[in-house]
Amino acid sequence: MSKKKRREEETLRQYINEDVLAKLQSKKKQLKQQEDERAEEEKKKRIQQRKKREADKSFEELLNESELDWKSFKKQ
Repeated sequence: MSKKKRREEETLRQYINEDVLAKLQSKKKQLKQQEDERAEEEKKKRIQQRKKREADKSFEELLNESELDWKSFKKQ
């Protein structure tokens, strides 16, 4: 950490009451946790939507997406 940054931190700590500092740090943790939960919910929602799209696909769409070469299974 640079000297300037350290001096700014020390100055802030001098002016902010320890109680207020603890409350701010607590609020920061709380907001971080809420953001993490929101991101997790969004991830779950995207997974559900993808599964629903897969389930709603028609046979033709599934067949077109298949990597199998159906011509190789024909009798010659």
